[in-house]
Parts: sequence; structure tokens; C-alpha cells
Amino acid sequence: MNKTTFSAFVAGLIFSFGLLLSGMANPEKVLGFLDLFGAWDPSLMLVMGGAIAVGLPAFALAKKRETAVLGGPIQLPGKRALDKRLILGSFAFGIGWGLAGFCPGPGIVASGALEPGALVFAVAMIAGMLGFRWLERRTS
Repeated sequence: MNKTTFSAFVAGLIFSFGLLLSGMANPEKVLGFLDLFGAWDPSLMLVMGGAIAVGLPAFALAKKRETAVLGGPIQLPGKRALDKRLILGSFAFGIGWGLAGFCPGPGIVASGALEPGALVFAVAMIAGMLGFRWLERRTS
């Protein structure tokens, strides 16, 4: 196993433990956070705040570098405009998150625990990704 693969594995493992520890892999907790007019659970705001606190300095540092710590190129998104694809994708993501209580990372983590709802979510997510890829090829 090379150092890039090993580093990706360790980063994924740490991220997975963080998702479990924060409650992001628990759909009831996530749906409680999204239920603004019911039994709202604001605790996931701390998780999001922590993610922003870690992400902002990391992106600021990455903007100043040309290569990553392991030597690969740093490829930050260059597009900044809001377009129809971004808005529709965000809308679809929000609907899926609200219906299932999972977003991709926590859904994969919960699938590893063989949680039935997470398995259905993961299959639907993969089907959506394949459908998007097929549609992209067809229209270009």
C-alpha cells in the first residue's frame, strides 16, 4: 500500500469516527436538526461550526500551495457562479437529506453497520450517480 492510499484510508477512518461520534450517521438526530418547527435539535450546529473552523484555515493554506503534503497537485474549484445545475443539485441534495436523514458520508458509514435505511440510501445514491453520468454522456 503506498503512502497516498494509506493516508486516504486513515483520513477516511478518522472522518468515519467523527461522523459516528457527532451523531451525523444517526438519521433521527439529523432529522431532529432539520425539524425547525417541531422538536428541533440544534446540537448539530456545533458539528457544522467545528467543520467550518477546521475547513476555513485548511482552504486558506491550500490556496497558497501548489502541491499537497503528499506531493499531488492541489485542485480547488475555480467556478464561483451560481448556475442552474448547482441550484438544482443543491435542491435535490437537501430533499434527499431531509427524506432519508443521511448525506453521502454518513450514509456510507451507516451502511457499513448494515443499517437497512442506510443500505437503501446508498443504493439510491449510487443509482442517482450512475443515472447522472448516463444523462451527462447522452447530452454531451
